[in-house]
Amino acid sequence: MQDTYDDIKQGEKGAWLSIGAYIFLSAIKLIIGYLTGSEALSADGLNNSTDIIASIAVLIGLKISRKPPDKNHRYGHYRAETVAALIASFIMFAVGIQVLYQTVMKFRAPTIESPDIIAAWTALFCAIAIYFVYLYNIRLAKKINSHAMMAAAQDNRSDALVSMGAFVGIIGSQFGLPWLDPVTALIVGIIICKTAWDIFRDCSHALTDGFDHEELQTIKQTVSDTPGVEKIIDIKARIHGNNKLVDVTIAVDHQLNVGESHDISEQIEKRIAELHSISYVHIHIEPFLASS
Repeated sequence: MQDTYDDIKQGEKGAWLSIGAYIFLSAIKLIIGYLTGSEALSADGLNNSTDIIASIAVLIGLKISRKPPDKNHRYGHYRAETVAALIASFIMFAVGIQVLYQTVMKFRAPTIESPDIIAAWTALFCAIAIYFVYLYNIRLAKKINSHAMMAAAQDNRSDALVSMGAFVGIIGSQFGLPWLDPVTALIVGIIICKTAWDIFRDCSHALTDGFDHEELQTIKQTVSDTPGVEKIIDIKARIHGNNKLVDVTIAVDHQLNVGESHDISEQIEKRIAELHSISYVHIHIEPFLASS
């Protein structure tokens, strides 16, 4: 349990890193985008400004998930981080739609001026900076198995791609293609919405107790291969924050005593922990008869 809390606390460092990076980068993009008249850079800056709110939501979710179990939450508060990631996806959806709307309006009254070249170098600098934030957060997300940090990392990666796209669009506009800049802004909006959808899909799957079928079959095989297990009557699993919970009903020789049956249960728990890094396993034992 303490290891889980420690992992979540590490995740908070990644959330703080994202918040600081987005505050800095959104300010640069919005200011330079306004001064140079770059639609793509301004759209990217608007995206980053709302990413601040999304990152704060992730941070709050991580802090809540560290709260110990209480009388109303016997399993703890781990799902708070998944809820936070879900909220972050809604915020990203809203921003993506707004960017798409504003860009379409710009197409109806296009400008013939190209943004200043400084907008391009600003976009490139921001792309590199947020990509390093992505590398840090994706490693952290995998290490602590956190939905919230994985959502934050996906957002970081999306922002890096968006900024790189803005760089390409602005450079292109310098060669007599000013329409390429708002086109890039349109792509920005699409990427934001796509990233939001991916996060929403993963979070809603976890919150509705969805679990990967192939992974469950692998766990089932581990249980089946455990000495003493005669039959697997039922097995299911679900995601609870950064934890995986497995419930198994097995049949063992009806002539075994309580102690021997308990030893089989402990062996199953040990094998699942070693092979699948899952420490939350609930095992129910029933007697196995030849006729069953």
